[in-house]
Amino acid sequence: MENVPCTMKAWIYGQHGKPEDVLKLKSDVVVPELKEDQVLVKVMASGLNPVDNKRMLGIFVQAECPFPTVPGYDVAGVVVKVGSQVKNLKVGDEVYGNIHEKALDHPKQYGTLAEYTAVEERLLAPKPKNLSFAEAASLPVAIGTAYEGLQRCEFTTGQSILVLGGAGGVGSMVIQLAKHVFGASRVVATASTGKLELLRNLGADLAVDYTKENFEDLPEKFDVVYDCVGQSERAVKAMKEGGKVVTVSGAVTVPAFKFIVTSNGADLEKLNPYLESGKVKAIIDPKGIYPFSQALEGLAYVDTGQSCWKSCHTSNPTR
Repeated sequence: MENVPCTMKAWIYGQHGKPEDVLKLKSDVVVPELKEDQVLVKVMASGLNPVDNKRMLGIFVQAECPFPTVPGYDVAGVVVKVGSQVKNLKVGDEVYGNIHEKALDHPKQYGTLAEYTAVEERLLAPKPKNLSFAEAASLPVAIGTAYEGLQRCEFTTGQSILVLGGAGGVGSMVIQLAKHVFGASRVVATASTGKLELLRNLGADLAVDYTKENFEDLPEKFDVVYDCVGQSERAVKAMKEGGKVVTVSGAVTVPAFKFIVTSNGADLEKLNPYLESGKVKAIIDPKGIYPFSQALEGLAYVDTGQSCWKSCHTSNPTR
């Protein structure tokens, strides 16, 4: 068993504000205490998400955890300690997951932008053997959101889907899951000009350049429209009669519905065979891997909205 220190390096903030003003790297943050159903994970990599910046700004202040707060949802790492009620995981296991069960309902005080993080066993899955820690850390929030949205739509084999924002973290997963896991008959996705080839490589049958044409003017309508960009008012015009529109961003135009992801290690475990076979791929922005010391730069890059696919940072566990 690894000799776990009492304190660790972590990015932490004690008030709301812009990340560059409030987020600080400290080396004396107390390692989180384990609850009975939790494991302590030595963080090898963690994903960066727009929600990290939004939480820091205080946008979700009514449902926040206490200060001081360590941001971060996605983690990939190694189990170094287990709680008394942990049934399956053991020290040395390589795992990945989204550590916050309810993304915006009082998330944990200590997230994944740290050397260690404590997380319930049920929120984790074994890391796919063929993926690096960075690749695995890019997945949980994005693939979990994609999978849960498709399930909520009751998406099934033979149906058609339109994905708005197909080159983003969630959208790139929706395309792959719809095609390779759920058995879509037709996948159409939108992106800007430079990202159309990516959509095709992910499995889209048709890639629509939103800078040149309006998706609602396409001659076909869809069983499901998955809106990753906050355009549900337009999205409902693209669905078939009796179809469904799910959105994860922005205002909601009925009959569209919106949800916030619930973390679930069992879902990740179900998807592991598709990841290990290469049918579903972790898509990391080539500009988006940052060393632990540059988490601020990584969060700023995510905040530009130009991040294609997913950004992550690799932790430097050396003390």
